[in-house]
Amino acid sequence: MSQVLEKYAKLQASIAETGSLLVAYSGGLDSTFLLRVAHDILGDKVLAVTARSSTYPEREYNEAAAYAKAIGARHVVITSEELDIPGFSENPKDRCYYCKKELFTKLRAIADEHGIARIADGSNVDDLGDYRPGRTAARECAVRSPLADAGLTKMEIRQLSKQLGLATWDKPSFACLSSRVPYGDRITPDKLRMIDEAEAFLIAAGFRQVRVRHHGDTARIEVPKQDIVRMLDDGMRSRVVEKLKGLGFAYITIDLEGYRTGSMNEVLLRKEKSREMTNGR
Repeated sequence: MSQVLEKYAKLQASIAETGSLLVAYSGGLDSTFLLRVAHDILGDKVLAVTARSSTYPEREYNEAAAYAKAIGARHVVITSEELDIPGFSENPKDRCYYCKKELFTKLRAIADEHGIARIADGSNVDDLGDYRPGRTAARECAVRSPLADAGLTKMEIRQLSKQLGLATWDKPSFACLSSRVPYGDRITPDKLRMIDEAEAFLIAAGFRQVRVRHHGDTARIEVPKQDIVRMLDDGMRSRVVEKLKGLGFAYITIDLEGYRTGSMNEVLLRKEKSREMTNGR
């Protein structure tokens, strides 16, 4: 734990050094922790900015707004409609770059308007090992990642959040709804609605960590391995099938590998490996 506290101290020092900070705030584990620490150190010199869009569920926004209000943090809400960004709806593999570039450009303008020196996001060390094209946009827009810079992992952020009494300490990971659509498949408002309503239903049914991947007529449900048996219970299975078919899916499947972050990236990795093997012949 001493090593975690050293990282925490490093984080606090780096935030104090900024003098003022704009936090890209989604209300998730990481950005909530970052906002709390920054607000404790800088007070009103911190501004939380949340972007609302069709890829960001209303339930997530409500939680984010409630917490910012609870700690007295300045909070600005903007609109950042990804589907209006040229190229985003086609869902290329660098989709997240388009989204983050627009968001961080808007945040830069807000920071300048409020005389804020730095912009920060909630990326942590674990995020650096996954395929994250949005990181390129962060570098281009000079957005800092204080949690990653301090060497903090997701688990360590959970530990520190629990010590600070944050309700988000055990909040499940979340990614924008567009991440449920396979690369190359067009992202539409209707698909996002189906995904959002399906996941909201499953969360209400008691599945805290869940993804509903949209594969055309098929819904591929991911829940943690320990929850698969419950999902297959006849009563639950029938309810899930009825609900998701009512949303427009023709086929309902459960991924036996269970929930894992970035499962859509697995296709990219297989294609890359296949190319390497072909070129190596």
